[in-house]
Amino acid sequence: MTETSTGQQATTSAAGPGGSGPAGSGPGATEPGAGHTRHTARNTAIGLGLVAVLLVAVLATASSSGRRLGESPLLGRPAPELAGPSLLSGPGDFELSSQAGRWVLVNFFATWCVPCQAEHPDLLRFSAAHAEAGDARVVSVVFSDDADDVRRFFEQQGGSWPVLDDPVGRVALEWGVTGVPESFLVGPDGTVRAKVTGGVDYERLENLLAQAQVDPTGRG
Repeated sequence: MTETSTGQQATTSAAGPGGSGPAGSGPGATEPGAGHTRHTARNTAIGLGLVAVLLVAVLATASSSGRRLGESPLLGRPAPELAGPSLLSGPGDFELSSQAGRWVLVNFFATWCVPCQAEHPDLLRFSAAHAEAGDARVVSVVFSDDADDVRRFFEQQGGSWPVLDDPVGRVALEWGVTGVPESFLVGPDGTVRAKVTGGVDYERLENLLAQAQVDPTGRG
């Protein structure tokens, strides 16, 4: 916000007590410029106070996490095809169309992305919570990152789900992803049920999954 101070060009003339001459023409006269200085200081203090109030209001209403449910033309529609070999040695090849009957969280991420790093423990927890039942799983798609850095990240931070590379950005384009992290919840019928823009957390994911399971609209 750019603050323009008002009254900076104003001049103040004050007559001394008992006289009508210019400032400083009699005993007890006000020092030239003193009234103007006080006026300017008062305006500055008021302006700074207003700026502080506005700043507090903005911080109070802003999202602390940056995550939110996002809009997407894919919601309620069949998910774009997603298939390929995993960068990690364990999971092998992945094909979204073969996941019918289970929920799939498609997570676009990069190792250089700080919110992606922050959400990783929650993805680990979500994956582990559904591993035994097999009702939901995670698949990650690399967004503008180096494959070796991705492998190193998973070796250090954990995670055994499929991680698909997207070296030319074709997958991100098909899913409408322009930044990371972004996640899509795909239903057992293969339709996109929800999109989350920003980092996810475990409780939010579980709530989102529970809501999508009972939502007949197919929009999550």
